[in-house]
Amino acid sequence: MTDPADVDEAVYDAVEAIPPGRVSTYGAIGRLVGVGPRRVARALSQGGGAVPWYRVIRADGTAAEPVRARQLELLAGEGVPVRHGRVDLRAVGWPD
Repeated sequence: MTDPADVDEAVYDAVEAIPPGRVSTYGAIGRLVGVGPRRVARALSQGGGAVPWYRVIRADGTAAEPVRARQLELLAGEGVPVRHGRVDLRAVGWPD
């Protein structure tokens, strides 16, 4: 996939597939789409506001700094357990 718009759409489609109450990582979404985690982050930061962007977190279970407070608030609203600022990916990670 080389067209940036196609990559963005593939990222958005994958993120929309994450069920409420579950999370994925930039790397996991990238593997599904065939791009690296930074490319996933770029797609979400540039136009992912219409998809549940907040369900995508770092591989260590933390939220990205610029959106940390809002992201954790939205995840808590879906019942995602957060302990010491980290989501337990073994408990709520997607895809399994």
